[in-house]
Amino acid sequence: MNSDTCTQKTRVGAYVVGLLGTFLIVALLVHFMQTYAQAPSIAATRAAERMQILSDFKGANDPLLEKYDWQDQAKGFVRVPIERAKELILQEWQDPVAARSNLMARAAKEFAVPPKAPPPKNVYE
Repeated sequence: MNSDTCTQKTRVGAYVVGLLGTFLIVALLVHFMQTYAQAPSIAATRAAERMQILSDFKGANDPLLEKYDWQDQAKGFVRVPIERAKELILQEWQDPVAARSNLMARAAKEFAVPPKAPPPKNVYE
């Protein structure tokens, strides 16, 4: 075998190995950049925000549902825990006629239109 053909084969082999190595390095760099620069999913971010808002809302409103408190003290309305309210409703509706009239009276009291304010006095009277 001739030394020129041997060096040509070696040179071609070196070029092929160099070219394949370059492609491999570029492919690895592209892969690492994709994994490093990948943005988080918008849907996952929104879902996490919604879950946080829901937990904050429940945290703020759960105490209101579990204790007695005045809803409107002037009108005599009291906030009652849910389980106790269920018991009271079941007890009250044993007699549907009386319960309906009681419900209508409470609704009329709650949604009653306040009396019209008197007109201001005339300064010339």
